[in-house]
Amino acid sequence: MDASRQFDRRRRALLGTIAAGGAAFAGCLGEDGENDGESNEAAYTVSLNHAGEAEFDAVPEDAFVTFPQYADMAVALGHGDAVNSLFSTDMAGSTMDMFYDRLEGVDFEWEGLENPLLDGLGEEELYAYDCDVHFLDPSYVLLNESGWTESTIDEVSERLGPWYGSFHSGVHSDPAEAYADDYEYETLWEMFETVAEIFQERERYEALEAVYDEMRSDIESRLPPEDDRPTVARVTLGDGVFYAYHLNTPGFWQAETRPLGAHDALADQEWPGDWGEIDYETMLEADPDVILHLWGITPQYAIDSIRERLADDPAGSELAAVQNDRVVASGMRYQGPIMNLFQLEMTAKQLYPEEFGEWPGHVSEEPYPEIPADEQLFDREAVAEIVTGSQ
Repeated sequence: MDASRQFDRRRRALLGTIAAGGAAFAGCLGEDGENDGESNEAAYTVSLNHAGEAEFDAVPEDAFVTFPQYADMAVALGHGDAVNSLFSTDMAGSTMDMFYDRLEGVDFEWEGLENPLLDGLGEEELYAYDCDVHFLDPSYVLLNESGWTESTIDEVSERLGPWYGSFHSGVHSDPAEAYADDYEYETLWEMFETVAEIFQERERYEALEAVYDEMRSDIESRLPPEDDRPTVARVTLGDGVFYAYHLNTPGFWQAETRPLGAHDALADQEWPGDWGEIDYETMLEADPDVILHLWGITPQYAIDSIRERLADDPAGSELAAVQNDRVVASGMRYQGPIMNLFQLEMTAKQLYPEEFGEWPGHVSEEPYPEIPADEQLFDREAVAEIVTGSQ
């Protein structure tokens, strides 16, 4: 079966699945794609990882958001307007825009949002936001923000709104002692399911998960034999060092690389924290076939500039990936469901162009590149219709 026919078959199957659930979906959404009044006004309870049962009087209208995976989840569920803050605002916002530009009717007004972690998160600051829900792991708060205790975290939950986050699921790092006994590591899509419960958008979640499952199953069925897969280093170039990350270890930070099963050129490197630092000598010893440069799709790490810096360095210029023009712009580890769909497609093409089609390359500050319809790994129209509630 050629690629065009295979894509058409996948698209028909996906749209058929969505259509089958359309009546139920439409019954939960108004004409504008939001929950109907009954759903918004009824109280409900959601089970939150290591935070217990949380009762909501209504669907949250104001959401305190830190890491962009939660903003992307809110957008995916039709509640992007609820987001009141965003970590690394310019980098995260421009990255999300790059993807959303390829989804008709999907956008996110991030300009003007403040990074709540920029100068440290204080209790007074959180009260000033006055939000219905806080998408930040309380374990992260205890470990990384000064002045917080379990009692102040509980007080915010009771007086303002509950906390939900699963920061340590990124690389399965150790949570704060207060939550260690109850902490459960979650996948990106499990986290998304919880956020969908919070926003009472189960149908949207299930429809997007169907897109993802179809896409991942298709990709995994087409991967070349292990012996034919490249060695890959996943890094961010710093000042004379590389900030390094693994490819295939557990955690949602690897959600766009682990399904692709490439060989991690840095697999034998260990580091105590969530990421490591390696020098040029170590990188030369690993000498990966491909370098995935994290944040490379953001203007702050324009990939052309990264390539120039590597080529101008005596050691960097000796790297096979540099010599063979296989230093490519990778995405963000803080990825929500929409970001994950694009980043998984992007990475599949960067690592296996013979199977999934050539990656056209990324141009700084421009949208995600146009991909021929028969080489797209998921249906943009279907995703846009799910997000906007227009199917």
